[in-house]
Amino acid sequence: MNNLQTDNAPSSGVVIPPFMIGALSFFALSVLTILAETDLLGPYYNGRILAITHLAVLGWGTMIIFGALYQLIPVVFETALFSEKLAKTTTVIFSLSTALLVYSFWTDNYDSLLILASSLMFCSFSMFILNILLSKKNSKKNIQSRFISTSIYWLFLTVLFGLLISINFKYPFLAQVHLHYLKIHAHLGLVGWFILLIIGVSSTLIPMFLISHNLNKKKLDISFFLVNIGLASLALDWLFLNSKYLPYLYWFIISSGIFFYFSYIMESYKKRLRKELDVGMKYTVAAISLLLTPITVGLIILVDLNFEHDFLLRVTTLYGFTIIFGLISPLILGQTYKTLPFIIWLEKYKQYVGKYKTPMPKDLYSEKIGWLHLYTYFSSIITLVAGLLFNHYILINLGSYLFLITAVLYNINVFKIIFHKTKTEGL
Repeated sequence: MNNLQTDNAPSSGVVIPPFMIGALSFFALSVLTILAETDLLGPYYNGRILAITHLAVLGWGTMIIFGALYQLIPVVFETALFSEKLAKTTTVIFSLSTALLVYSFWTDNYDSLLILASSLMFCSFSMFILNILLSKKNSKKNIQSRFISTSIYWLFLTVLFGLLISINFKYPFLAQVHLHYLKIHAHLGLVGWFILLIIGVSSTLIPMFLISHNLNKKKLDISFFLVNIGLASLALDWLFLNSKYLPYLYWFIISSGIFFYFSYIMESYKKRLRKELDVGMKYTVAAISLLLTPITVGLIILVDLNFEHDFLLRVTTLYGFTIIFGLISPLILGQTYKTLPFIIWLEKYKQYVGKYKTPMPKDLYSEKIGWLHLYTYFSSIITLVAGLLFNHYILINLGSYLFLITAVLYNINVFKIIFHKTKTEGL
C-alpha cells in the first residue's frame, strides 16, 4: 500500500469527486434495474437496457476508473498527472454527458439530444485522453504502461464509433444497420478499453497488494500482443469483410491473450507472501476467477446452435452482463477498498505520521458492511443470471432488489470513508 504514496500524487480534489459520482451512479444503476422490470428480458438493444449499460460502463465503471487512474498514474508512469484543471473539467463534462446519454436512451430519444450527449462525451473523453497521453510523455516505459496507453487509443475509437452511430440515427449515412456498428462499438469499449486497462492496472496492483515477486512478465508481453492483434483483426473484419469463419480465429487469439494474463495473476497468487485476503482482495480474486465466463458465453453465441431467437437475444444480453457485472464491477468494488481509504488517509494523516498515533486506512470503513455487500452482490448476480437464462421475471426482480441493497451498503462505506473526521492520539 505504501507504494501508492508518492510525491507526484494529485490533490484529493481531482480524485475524490469521481469516486463520489461513481458510487452515486452505482446506486442509480440499481434503481434503474428495478424500474426496467420486464424490459431486462427483452432484446439487448432496447432503450432501457442501453440506458442501464451506458450508466454502468460510463457513470459507474469509467468514472471510478478516472479517479483511480489519476491516483495511479504516478505509480504506473512514475510521473505526475499533466493537468489537474483539465482532469476536473473532464469530470464535470463527463458527468453531464453521461446523464444526458442515459436519459436519451431511457426515453427512446434518438434525436438531437442523443447527438448533443454523444458530442459532449466525445469532448470529455478527448480531454481525458490528452491528459493521460501528455502525462505519459515523460514516463518510464513498461508493459503495464503500454497496456494503459493502448487502452486509451481503443477508447478514442469506441467514443468515435458511438458519436457516428448517434448521428446516424438522425442523419442516416452508414452503409449498414446501426446494430452492426453497435457490436463493433461494444467490443472496442469492453475489450479494447476495459479489458486492456484492467490488465495494465491489475498486473501492477495485485502483485503489490499480495506481495509477490519474481513473476514472469513475458506472459504480459504475449497477452498484450494477442489481445490487440485479435481485437484489431475482428474490428477490421466486421467493418470490411464480414467473413463467416474467421471470427472463430479472432476469438481464439483474444482468449489466448486473456489466458496468459490469467496465468500471470495465478502465478502472483501462488507466490504471495500475504496469505490472508481482506474484502477488497476477495472481490478482486472472485472477479478474476469469473474471467473465463464471458469468453465461454461469447463462444456459445459465435457457434450459433440454432437456439430459439428470444433465447439467443437473452444470451447476448448475458454476454455483456458477465463482462460488466461479473468482471468489471467486482474489480471496481474491491479496488475501491484498496485505494480510496488510503487516498483519504493520506490527505487526513500525512502530516501526523511519527508525531501522533493515527488509525489505519482500513479503519476508515466498516469491514462488516464490506463483507455483507460482497454476499448480497454475488447473490444478486447469480439470481439475475438465472432470471435471464430461464426468462423468469421473479428471479430478475429478486436479483434487482439484492443489487439495490448492495448499492446502498457500498455507498454507506464510500461516504463513511470520504467524510471521515481526523482522529489522533498521543504516542
